[in-house]
Amino acid sequence: MIETEEIFMRRALELAALGLGTARPNPMVGAVIVHEGRIIGEGYHHRPGEGHAEVMAVASVRERHLLPESTLYVTLEPCAHYGKTPPCVELILRERIPRVVVAMEDPFPAVSGRGIRRLREEGGVEVSVGLLEEEARSLNAAFITAHTLHRPYVTLKWAQSIDGYMDRVRSSREESPEVFSSPLHQRIVHQVRLAHEAILVGYRTALLDDPQLGNRLWYGPSPLRVILDPHLQLPQDLRVFTDSSSPTLVLHLSSVVAPSSQVEGRPHLRYRALEGTKLTPEAILSALYEGEGVQSLLVEGGAATLELFMAGGLYDEILLEVSPRALGKGVLAPSLGERRG
Repeated sequence: MIETEEIFMRRALELAALGLGTARPNPMVGAVIVHEGRIIGEGYHHRPGEGHAEVMAVASVRERHLLPESTLYVTLEPCAHYGKTPPCVELILRERIPRVVVAMEDPFPAVSGRGIRRLREEGGVEVSVGLLEEEARSLNAAFITAHTLHRPYVTLKWAQSIDGYMDRVRSSREESPEVFSSPLHQRIVHQVRLAHEAILVGYRTALLDDPQLGNRLWYGPSPLRVILDPHLQLPQDLRVFTDSSSPTLVLHLSSVVAPSSQVEGRPHLRYRALEGTKLTPEAILSALYEGEGVQSLLVEGGAATLELFMAGGLYDEILLEVSPRALGKGVLAPSLGERRG
């Protein structure tokens, strides 16, 4: 029975993943309705303000009279509060679905066990929790991190040579950077960009690489571009300033005032000042989470910026590509550090 139920929950997880890049800041959720071993309805949460997975699944059922004899498999605890949409718990009770299998409880404080309790206490619904919980947590790692650690989920990404260098030592934009990533991995990186709300680079990477930081090689929206420019010294002809295809946020020290002329005619460009004498990972993450509502951050370089996050242990995942090429000398890649919450 457990193996059969895992099949249905895995299908719900597959459906949930279809909300990648569109469901946020809500979690990705999938739901499957089963009657006597046959799927009669399924759905997933597309985007905020639209129906939740349970609503979409129930709406897809043609044989509505079978619902009181069916089981609902859902990857996250059904909501019990009014947000942009009514509580899914009320829908389940109204349709008299007698059994619900939940992969994991919702860490969001407005739900967090309330949905499960309401189903059991108000409707006498049989609720099972924990089927494929690890997979469900992995799918919504950013949402969980944001609501438990109150900071964005941080992924560090870089490519390096087989002998541990990220690039040659360069001093100007005229010198092209070394490219270690294969075409396939470049597409994978852009898929990773889709999965993150924001992408961050430091001063020297922005200056020397002049990156676009968009999602050109995968479907879906591009992330918020976050540029570290403590003293506002970056030239204004960089692509992150002139390309309006996605928003750009420049983080700088509060001792430096951003001139209003830099944002005139550039609605995609914003500045945020941080207190202190340097831009620390703690201050950066706080500004992005509390000030911008960012739940996931991809840090793409350079080496010094990556090492800042690693030294403080403020990261959750590392995406590393090692090229078979040897460089001999250059900019050393980061060394692994200890993590902390």
